[in-house]
Formats: sequence, structure tokens, C-alpha cells
Amino acid sequence: MLLHLLRAMRPKQWAKNAFLLPALFFDGRFFDPPSLVRVLAALVLFCGISSAIYLINDLVDMERDRQHPDKRHRPLASGALAPATAAVAALLLLAVCLPLAFALEVGLGLTAVLYVALMLAYDYWLKRVVILDMMTISAGFVLRVHAGAVVAHVSRFSPWLYVCATLLALFIAVNKRRHELILLAENANNHRSILEEYTVEFLDDVTSLVTAAVLVSYSFYTFSTPVDAGTHRMMLTIPFVFYALLRYLYLVRTKQSGGAPEDIVLGDGPLIAAVLLWAATAGAVIYFGYK
Repeated sequence: MLLHLLRAMRPKQWAKNAFLLPALFFDGRFFDPPSLVRVLAALVLFCGISSAIYLINDLVDMERDRQHPDKRHRPLASGALAPATAAVAALLLLAVCLPLAFALEVGLGLTAVLYVALMLAYDYWLKRVVILDMMTISAGFVLRVHAGAVVAHVSRFSPWLYVCATLLALFIAVNKRRHELILLAENANNHRSILEEYTVEFLDDVTSLVTAAVLVSYSFYTFSTPVDAGTHRMMLTIPFVFYALLRYLYLVRTKQSGGAPEDIVLGDGPLIAAVLLWAATAGAVIYFGYK
């Protein structure tokens, strides 16, 4: 039972909570032990909170997940995990993690509560509202970024990074919808009713718009960021972002990936290399470039 419960908590998707780290990284204090410990503690709490949301989501979507070729193997959809067990585990996770978030930082606790409220609204309502379903997913990632900024007490964190996080998360959400629409074909509506509102052509148009917006907003950030003392050296990281976006689109369009973004990011060598090179270049500029 514990193994099935752990699977239902989706530990692989804890990687999404890495969105708590950019605020500390871009503020130039990634190697400041007190700040790093606080952010890592917040990250652990968000892992517990997000797992509670995943359990609730699977409880709500249990019957629909049984119509999905992959999701039907999830513990709740397959019957391997009792719904009552999942419900109790979700409540316990929230009962433990939310108070600890307030204890760590009141602003973190408030952000966590807002995240839970938004995700519950998504599970019970917003996932069935066209366009807002994807924007809600994006907002969840932005709240993670904000949580990291609050707990790290940042002073040089550019608002442009909120814009970048919003658009990047929307980029991923749109391509996930596209993957579901193609994978499920005529059975799409039985699994997720909102898919009836979308077409591949529309989602491709949205992807083109969002991709361009990500590149422009990140370019504006690199030009205006205070972390490189006005040298504009952060603009050296733009090619890595451009390549990573194109590589992701390549995997979605030609390899029919996109259903699990964490599998794409963690499972593709060239994409991992682009992310690491971007991080190394940005780190060199932020921590060594102007000293």
C-alpha cells in the first residue's frame, strides 16, 4: 500500500518545484547557506503540498483516467490504491506542510495557501474552462517562483523573471494539451472534456505566440537585469534558451512527446546539456562576471 501511495504522490513531478530556486539563483545568493537552507526547506514543503494536490486530482479524475492509455495504470485508476487511503494521505500532507510553511515564513504560508486554493479550483472547475485551464497551470508555476522569492528575501530579483516563468509554464501546458489531443484522438473528450474545445491548429498557433513571447521576455530580462552590473553579459545565455525551446518543440512535434514534461526535460540528453550550459553561463555571469 505504501509503495502505491508513493507512486500516487508522483515523486518524479517534484522536479517541478525546482521553480522555487530561480529567485535565489538570480539574486546572487545561491551559495549563501542560510538562504539556501530556507529555500530548500520551502521546496520540500511544496513537494508535500503538490503531492497532496496530485492525490486529490487523481481522486477527482479517477474514472476519466481509466480512459487514458497511460494514466489508467495510476494506483487509484487501476484500483491498486484505495480512495480512502489517498484522501487521508492528502489531508495529512496539507495538515502538516501548510502550518510548517507559515512557521518558516508567513509569506510562504500565504503563497502555499493560495497555491492550494488555485489547484483545488483547477481540479473541480477551471480544468473545464477553455484557455483558463492552461493559464491556471502556468499560474501554479509562478506561485512556486514567488514562494522562492519570498522565503529567500531577494533584493535583486527582476520582475521580468515572473513574466518568463509565466510564459514558459504556459508553453509547457499548451504542448501537453496538444499531446493529449493527438494521443487520445476521438477518445479525447472521454478523458478530458476540455479537449473538445481545442484543435491542433489552434494549439500550434498559441505555441508559436508563446514561444516568441518567452524569447522576447527573457531577452528583456537579460538586457535589464541588475545582477551583471549593467554589462549585459546575461545576454550570452539567450542562445541556450532559444535552443532549449526549439529542442522541446522538436521532441513534441516529431517524437510525439509532451505528455509528461518532466520526462522530456530529464530524459533528453541535448536538452539537459542546453539547460546545464545555460545554468553554467548564467552562474558565471552572476557570481564571477563583475567581481
